[in-house]
Parts: sequence; C-alpha cells; structure tokens
Amino acid sequence: QVQLVESGGGLVQAGGSLRLSCTGSGSIFSISDVGWYRQAPGKERELVATITRGRSTNYADSVKGRFTISRDNAKNTVYLQMNSLKPEDTAVYYCNAATVFGRRYWGQGTQVTVSS
Repeated sequence: QVQLVESGGGLVQAGGSLRLSCTGSGSIFSISDVGWYRQAPGKERELVATITRGRSTNYADSVKGRFTISRDNAKNTVYLQMNSLKPEDTAVYYCNAATVFGRRYWGQGTQVTVSS
C-alpha cells in the first residue's frame, strides 16, 4: 500500500506562483512514475505532468513552460512548481503514483484557485 498526501494549494492572483508537494509513505520503494492531475468543476480529470523514477518528465501542452515537476527521492516527495498561473488553472490537483507491480494510488487532492 502507498499513501499520498498533497499540500501547497491555495488562492493566488493570476500571474502568481504556487508549489505543490506530494509526499508518499508506505511501500514507497515500489513507486515508479508519479503524476499530477487536475480536475476543474464540470470537467474530466486531466493529466498535468509526470515524472519517472529516472526523472524523465512530460507535460500537458497547456502548462509547458509554466509548470515544472520534480522529485526528491530522499524525501519521498514530488513537487509541482506552478508559475505564471492563469484562472483556467483553477482546479483540484491530485497526485498519482504508479508502482512496479502495476497498481496506482491517488492522493486526496489540494485546491488551487487563481483569481483574475
């Protein structure tokens, strides 16, 4: 079992920045890829960014150049640095971890609200 806890969400003005954190516990040795997803009201959950165990990254086109995903394996934490935030970035952001055994785990989510 893997437990994920997100933090760092909040209210920010357009153009501002936030850094989200996702800290894992439990069978963290089994975690391979980690991703950040978001879900806005009335919309489907969408992929924002992913990072592999080898630190290869992938981003949604809508956040490229503005968001950066990184991981600190010593702290069991994955970060999402979000710069130049826009109102359309408003959503609940979720952390997702995939394990080498093929299971996936979700965190509880953290709210990000960007005011115009």
